Amino acid sequence: MVVCTGNVCRSPYIERLLADGLRDLDVEVSSAGTHALTGRPMEPGSARLLQEAGISADGFVARQLTAAMLREVDLVLTATREHRREVAQLEPKALRYVHAVDDFSDLVAAAELQHESFLEPAAASLVAKLAIRAQSARGEVAARLADASGIVDPFRQSDEVFDTMAQQVGAVLPKIVQAAHEVARSR
Repeated sequence: MVVCTGNVCRSPYIERLLADGLRDLDVEVSSAGTHALTGRPMEPGSARLLQEAGISADGFVARQLTAAMLREVDLVLTATREHRREVAQLEPKALRYVHAVDDFSDLVAAAELQHESFLEPAAASLVAKLAIRAQSARGEVAARLADASGIVDPFRQSDEVFDTMAQQVGAVLPKIVQAAHEVARSR
């Protein structure tokens, strides 16, 4: 699950890109907002960026994040560390599997993915295994400085801010997709 504030810009954009990158794996990707603009479609700026990437924004509807949603997923990726804090406050057990997307990208890029399988329950999903392996890199990866962390919020901003969001996502999402494929190959 991908989480941002309104669930109309960042999280649906990341959701659709991630779903596209993982389309050949058995992974369901969804999104929600901590203060969702429930029922609204994706913002035109995010839809434009997806269209440019050859991905459809059709059918997207913003949803409010609930504790029940968080209990049904193996991994939560948030647009910012503040969203991570909000997720953990809503569902404290999620603290084990919620990460800011850029921090998670750093962890999976550093994790020795092929050597950590002894930590994983045999029945764990691919996504749960990826989260466990990312956790193994904690303490090995320096945290990003606060001003270098988070995906910019382009809501009601110019196309340039949407483009900045896309650049930030483009710098971190490929590492996550690559790591998921590596976990899938090692299963």
